[in-house]
Amino acid sequence: MPRNHRPGPPPRVSVIVPARDAMPGITRAVTSAMEQTLGLSRLDIIAVDDGSADGTAEELERLAAGCPSLHVVRNPHPCRGGAGGPRNTGLARARGDFVFFLDADARLAPDALRRMVAMADQNGTDVVLGKMVSPDGRGVPKAVFRHNQLRTDAHSSHAYATLEPCKLFRRSLIERLRLRFPAHLHHGEGKPFTAAAYLNASGISVVADYDCYHLGPGRGRNAAGLADRVDAMRPLFETAARHTRPGTRRDTVMLHHIRRELCPALRALPREDEAEARERFLPELRRWALAHCSDTLFPILTAPERLMVHLLRTGRFEDLLSVVRSAKRDARCGHLVEKGSVYWLHPFFRDPDAEIPDACFDVTDRLPVRHHLAGAAWHGRSTLRVRGRAAIDGLETDPEEDRAELVLRRREARDEVRIPAVATAEDDPAEFAADVNIAAADGGAPLRPGVWDVFLDVRAQGISRTVRFGNRHDDTLDIGTARRVVAAGPGLRARVTPYFTSPYRNLSLDIGPAPRGAPCEVTEAVWHPSDKGTLIVAGRLLPPGTPARGRLLRLRAEHADGRVFDHPVRFAAGHPAGAFTARLPVRDLGRGHWTVTLAVIGPGDQAPGHPAPAAPVPPPARLPGARWVRRGRPYYAKPLTGRGELTLELRVAPVRLLAAVRNRLRW
Repeated sequence: MPRNHRPGPPPRVSVIVPARDAMPGITRAVTSAMEQTLGLSRLDIIAVDDGSADGTAEELERLAAGCPSLHVVRNPHPCRGGAGGPRNTGLARARGDFVFFLDADARLAPDALRRMVAMADQNGTDVVLGKMVSPDGRGVPKAVFRHNQLRTDAHSSHAYATLEPCKLFRRSLIERLRLRFPAHLHHGEGKPFTAAAYLNASGISVVADYDCYHLGPGRGRNAAGLADRVDAMRPLFETAARHTRPGTRRDTVMLHHIRRELCPALRALPREDEAEARERFLPELRRWALAHCSDTLFPILTAPERLMVHLLRTGRFEDLLSVVRSAKRDARCGHLVEKGSVYWLHPFFRDPDAEIPDACFDVTDRLPVRHHLAGAAWHGRSTLRVRGRAAIDGLETDPEEDRAELVLRRREARDEVRIPAVATAEDDPAEFAADVNIAAADGGAPLRPGVWDVFLDVRAQGISRTVRFGNRHDDTLDIGTARRVVAAGPGLRARVTPYFTSPYRNLSLDIGPAPRGAPCEVTEAVWHPSDKGTLIVAGRLLPPGTPARGRLLRLRAEHADGRVFDHPVRFAAGHPAGAFTARLPVRDLGRGHWTVTLAVIGPGDQAPGHPAPAAPVPPPARLPGARWVRRGRPYYAKPLTGRGELTLELRVAPVRLLAAVRNRLRW
């Protein structure tokens, strides 16, 4: 019987390890796969030796002798390219539901595959990214791993920024697309494979709360030459064009490749033989720029990128080489402010002999804004004073003419409120303060309930730049101390919670109604990180600083039919007075609609006719659903939002397997 048709049930994961002269790292790599908590019986480890001469093949055979799940394949004739050929050999023998590509100088953390498989199973996704780390902390993507992502895609996340194939792929996707690696490439052979998988996956998941994949110490030491890089770019652009349609999504993908591959190749031209650059590289690079840099994509590029791409598309290779050679010097050129636009004063700017459009030098939307949040504190009964510094880099600010504004934008609505900022230091026009009057900020009316994101409109010399505000602040700034229930008009009270968003740490204001007589307020509601069926609610008694004084806090879930489930909670020891963290085991609730509130029980509160005062648990802006298994059947809890709920409502029900399959097929 052929080895690629081994008997028994298919494993969950086929781990493919290409190796060529990989001692001594290959031992650690393969051992890390063998020690996975997923279990050897559920693994199919395929190590492909590509003509090693340093003892790699013998070491693999030694490891395989004691591990029936490890299968060694020896290529007697080494592939001419990099790891693509051996990976293809492993794919031809893979039997797992999923495939993971493990480099010979890297290793998997013990629980990596179990977590990634669970993420794919629970969310029906085809690709799972596990957090990558390196020995020196460099050379790994960070934005995509800021937080777990249950289900996303290549266009809605930073996943496309990491195209190395060290991911978990659903094998049915690989076989449906007939994906294989370019076997002839020495550099970047995994990127077209991963790009095609991303662009066709039914969904992508990210495991960011566990260091799954540890890169080897030799990563990045052997920089590829321009010839290899150009060879690697060819299938990348072809793959991106084949698997996208003209429009915004294709432009987003092409923007990545123009910035990450094409422009760096242009900057590397001076290091190459000039005759070879003109005859071999520039004509092909020009074809890609003409074919894949659309007119809607071109303005999105930075000014230096626009200038290079324009000269490339027009075939002006001599001018292009001149621009690249002088790039460092010309980057320090100043700016011209003219009619509401700012232009880069490059030597080619408005040079009659160069005849380059002004659009190639327009940096109006690219000028960086230096801003800093100094504090946010209450002044009076309902005014939040926001202090900070802001200036447009490279432009002088006139204190008499250039007035900054705080801009509040309500999520999922078109509401926008502008609040003038006042300069607070005569010797520094960048310092400002803005007073947000909750009771009258919206044209004399109170700010409406909802989450208001804070922006800053900074102006200088007639130029206006609007940026998200708050992510640059002192580490010691505790914005949570500014939570308060305030007057929001005659007879009205509002709960105002300033907070920093996750993961970007920008400033937002959560404004909600404050029920009359509410005994406490909620500051956070999240699912337990390891027990997805348990809801964690954090908060404090009102007014702030109120001690518990023997009272009992209960987290209450009330069913639509009147059933009530109370869960007692103790106040947090060692925290400010009245602070608490409550846990509600949602997995124990029956199916149906449940309303979540908080109740404080004190002396006399349980007397007839004296119900315990309750406080709402406001629906968080981004609380995902949760799933668990009860008595062998999967259940889910889904927050109900979008109907103006004042307190959190959960729908608890068993998962309808047929509907789940249909939803997956729609993707």
